[in-house]
Amino acid sequence: MIGVSPNPVLSKNVALCALRPADAEIAAQTIRAAFLAQRLTTCPPSSALGETAETVAAKIATGCGFGVFSEEKLAAVALWRLDDGVFLISRVCVLPSARGRGMARMLMAACQAEAGRLGAVRMRLRARLELPENERMFERFGFQRVRVEAHAGFDQPTRAVTEKPLS
Repeated sequence: MIGVSPNPVLSKNVALCALRPADAEIAAQTIRAAFLAQRLTTCPPSSALGETAETVAAKIATGCGFGVFSEEKLAAVALWRLDDGVFLISRVCVLPSARGRGMARMLMAACQAEAGRLGAVRMRLRARLELPENERMFERFGFQRVRVEAHAGFDQPTRAVTEKPLS
């Protein structure tokens, strides 16, 4: 059972909720729209642009995720899964029209609370090296780079692996 209640109201028009399989289609749409709005096209292209209801539903089934609803529309998403004591976070995104209102912070706080509830020893996420502002944002949430790695088929690093210890 996810530690966040199904409909906690954070303000009059904003609510943070655990994602359900029924949210998979709108979550996939939100992920694609948010990642499409990145300031540049990455190489390789982000696999987030290929998310579908089916792929998001599978990710929810193997872990879960959180969504921030603003005026009853999904505006921000973070997916996660627990793997051998590590809380792996992916697809952290906020629609361009909702940015600057603290939604990424809400998502990361919910992930940290859930990771702690599940007994995770650390949280991990990846950020594209081509988008250093994303890594800087995660640093503000307490994540530090532990290594760089290359996507399959690339011989140079393409992303930073960042972690936040929970102990």
